[in-house]
Amino acid sequence: MTRVLIVDDHPIVLQGCRRMLQDAGVAEVLEARDVVSGYRLYRRNRPDVMIVDLGMQNRGLDGLALIRRIRAHNPRARILVFSMHSDPVIVARALQAGAIGYVVKDTSAENFMAAFENVRVGSPYLSNDLAVQVALTNAPARQNPLADLTPRELQALSLLAEGKPYSRIAEELNVSYKTVANLSAQLKQKLDARNLPELIRAAVRLVSVAT
Repeated sequence: MTRVLIVDDHPIVLQGCRRMLQDAGVAEVLEARDVVSGYRLYRRNRPDVMIVDLGMQNRGLDGLALIRRIRAHNPRARILVFSMHSDPVIVARALQAGAIGYVVKDTSAENFMAAFENVRVGSPYLSNDLAVQVALTNAPARQNPLADLTPRELQALSLLAEGKPYSRIAEELNVSYKTVANLSAQLKQKLDARNLPELIRAAVRLVSVAT
């Protein structure tokens, strides 16, 4: 029986997460709307997975501090961050604090559940584009061919590495097919790829190194 604790101060987020988890067969979903209550509930109930927002403030204890306290109490705690923040520096700080998964709130229900299932069994989860950006935060710019790419180009590169066609990439990025074609052309130039197959091979190689 899987028990989950969600710590988030947005009622709609709590309701949506509860519904997705229950639809997936999670037996018990606990909720806390501030980090102090979240810590107490964790100590009292020892949930299998904890889903934490980072943006809360209560008595000086924010989401990152909560993650650190939970990990100090239980180094094997399985914590998934569900946050509006996609800044790679913030993502890196959450992982350093002890989260083993990170997903942004504008993700799809499918991606959220994939992140949850990974964390539930103790496996790390980070989307390819976030993983690439996090890797770049500590990489010397001159030594990393991804350093000159824009966030949108990094997203497109990650999706190319997954083998997705232009039409699917356009759908996932919410842009036109032409925009994806232009992004691909820019990536070919920046990564010195002569054609699409070379670009895809470079994408697979670079994304796998970054992650």
